[in-house]
Amino acid sequence: MISRMIPSKTLAMVQTGPRQLEPRDLPIPDISEDSALLRIEACGICGSDYEQYEGVLRTPMPAIPGHEPLGVIAKIGDRAAARWGVDQGDRVAVETMLSCRFCGPCLQGRYHLCRSRRIYSYIPLSDEPGLWGSYAEYMYLDPNSVVHKVDPTLPPEVAVMFNPLGAGFRWAVEIPKTGPGDTVLILGPGQRGLMSILAAREAGAGKIIVTGLEADANKLALAREFGADHTIDVQNEVTKKRVREITDGVGADIVVDVSSYATDPVAEALDYVAPGGTIVLAGVKGFKPIPDFISDKIVMKEITIHGAIGVTSTGYQSAIRLIESRRYPVEKMHTHDFSLRDAELAIQTLAREIPGEESIHSCLKPGTD
Repeated sequence: MISRMIPSKTLAMVQTGPRQLEPRDLPIPDISEDSALLRIEACGICGSDYEQYEGVLRTPMPAIPGHEPLGVIAKIGDRAAARWGVDQGDRVAVETMLSCRFCGPCLQGRYHLCRSRRIYSYIPLSDEPGLWGSYAEYMYLDPNSVVHKVDPTLPPEVAVMFNPLGAGFRWAVEIPKTGPGDTVLILGPGQRGLMSILAAREAGAGKIIVTGLEADANKLALAREFGADHTIDVQNEVTKKRVREITDGVGADIVVDVSSYATDPVAEALDYVAPGGTIVLAGVKGFKPIPDFISDKIVMKEITIHGAIGVTSTGYQSAIRLIESRRYPVEKMHTHDFSLRDAELAIQTLAREIPGEESIHSCLKPGTD
């Protein structure tokens, strides 16, 4: 193993206000026996990066964004190495959530709902040592971090997909308990929608349907390549009618909403789901109310509705195993690499603010400036 010299400072992109990111050289801290330092290889960009950038998530500022870190352990304390089962030079995926491990939810195995939960990228720069996000060359790993080893031979832009695929496993399989023969309807063909297809297919779903906009034609084509049995253009087709046709009038056993900002899919999901079915709400809407949400439909059809925040270890583990198996062409979802200093461009490209650019999955790669 070739050991790299650790510099005294790291380049980081710091969010100082809504739609404001600025490069800063920040000091790299010492670590304790229980913590580590990660050299970032890639940081995935997703819809919540845009929401943080816009300021709608009400996260603290200034802060370093970036909650999908893939990297190499640059330095690690002995106790951390023993506890995590990793050492200097290992490539790891880092979970987003930091929990206390001792409150009621943590002791019940629901550590993602920890009462004092912190989330990488949403921790202010003022909290020492400040390097809490992966829009940086180096990132601090807290003693309560959860990390997973990842095959070092995978291209970083593929390996970093552990996060959206982990969400697919948790949101489309684990929470609704998807099993063989189930009909799964996925609202939204973004990264997590596409990865939900793979997760549902792995769980044995009998029929997978994906909805999208007219502008999502390329994403819907990729959805079919990933294993969707049907895709619906909601702007040019009557979605309720198409779902009824595809499901022989029954509806979908499971509906997963991963669309961002749009509130219509939440109310409409009540019409798409079968009696006794399950709806998983994972796409955040900027705290907007849901018009035309008729709760009586929930009562009359005995619908179960689950909220979904983040991913837990089982989802990440399933995702990493599937990526390492190389059984699916997940690399076809990756469209853009960006340098660290181009973080704003990366976010704007994902949000379709750059004319002529269509991004599905993209990542920042430090060191490519």
